[in-house]
Amino acid sequence: MKVSKLFLKIPKDAGWLLPGLEIKRWFLLLITGAVLAAIGFCIIYNLKPIIILLNMVIKITRILPSEIFGWFLIVLGALLFFAGWLKTNYSILDVKNDRNRHALLEDLYRRRKLNRGPKIVAIGGGTGLSTMLKGIKKITNNITAVVTVGDDGGSSGKLREELGVLPPGDIRSCIAALADDEDLVAKLFQFRFKDCEGLSGHSFGNLFLTAMCAITGDMYRAVKESSKVLSIRGRVLPSTLDDMRLVAEMDDGSIIKGESNIPESGKKIKHLFSEPDNCKALEDVIWAIHDADLIILGPGSLYTSVIPNLLIKDISKAVNDSKAKKIYVCNIMTQPGETDGFKVSDHVKTLISHAGYKKIMDAVLVNNDLPSELLAPYKNAGSEPVIVDKEEINKLGIEVVQKNLIEDKRYEDGHSSFVRHSPGRLARVIYYWYRKSEKRTHSNGKK
Repeated sequence: MKVSKLFLKIPKDAGWLLPGLEIKRWFLLLITGAVLAAIGFCIIYNLKPIIILLNMVIKITRILPSEIFGWFLIVLGALLFFAGWLKTNYSILDVKNDRNRHALLEDLYRRRKLNRGPKIVAIGGGTGLSTMLKGIKKITNNITAVVTVGDDGGSSGKLREELGVLPPGDIRSCIAALADDEDLVAKLFQFRFKDCEGLSGHSFGNLFLTAMCAITGDMYRAVKESSKVLSIRGRVLPSTLDDMRLVAEMDDGSIIKGESNIPESGKKIKHLFSEPDNCKALEDVIWAIHDADLIILGPGSLYTSVIPNLLIKDISKAVNDSKAKKIYVCNIMTQPGETDGFKVSDHVKTLISHAGYKKIMDAVLVNNDLPSELLAPYKNAGSEPVIVDKEEINKLGIEVVQKNLIEDKRYEDGHSSFVRHSPGRLARVIYYWYRKSEKRTHSNGKK
């Protein structure tokens, strides 16, 4: 049952007594403390409240039945205490109307519930990762987004070259996706200046993170402090603090340097590597992977969003060694300049070969439904649906999960419409697979 529907079926203030809020225990503690303090006060001043109360009760019970009078006092006392306690809380929190009170209660219930969700590490970058995070944050608050720092194009590239900061673009998108007030923060962080001398082409979020980086000393602290200010669910971490640059060796033996130049070369990628080749992983990233219940690779550009994280040896080894459930979200369409002609098995094999480990995934998630009317615009752009070659994938010992993952809403790009992963569907399918895998593991363990 959804949280909002649950709250519609109960009296507003009674919601404070719902299980899972961790409120009732403190409510009872308050009552116990108040009673003990009152008794102690009476003892110090040699008062005899119990005798006085008993005499009063005896007189009243001669008029009213003792059972009715007893329950009347219990209910009256509880109501008065509960009302006073609520008013105190609302006053401290400066909540002045019923609508805000109900919203506060619902938000508290949701947070308590989400705090008990699985520990998820999502590894990737670009639009794909931020899209998925919008859905994952409705399942758990225990999210760690590990973001690539190989970007060197657009606003991020300019800031990187001019100020020497790690590229903030993908990090910015993930912070916006995990923010509580997603719409407002996303609009603010994604706002791009136009026709402004010196600022044209830059987004507010990139400038904000760059400024925070200058104040705090590095991108890790900048992201950490920015996340506090924006009250995001979970956390966002750069995969490394080193000045990582992507380099690709092409089929013809040529070398292309720079993330933004690789897809534009028009050549087939043979192998991707980084400069320097010994980038050190952020320690918090490794700890998060070891502590994870579920690790998600992608979605996002194979060579420029997902693989760069696995080029960091400590990260790929940690993913391989982790006991968490691991799933790779494959792209819906091939990407010109990166994965032309790739099937799902090609994506999987490429990930494994670059990581250097075989156990980086237990399953691959693929879309199984694409409206035919959308194929023409993609074909004109040199892109086609990624073919699911299930038998080849199964040979690798990897499970194939096929579901409808696309957003019903169509997005416009010039004169063509295109599809994206649905955050909600993607998150639900991944969570369902995780729960099912956990049950299989437990049942096999019992056998």
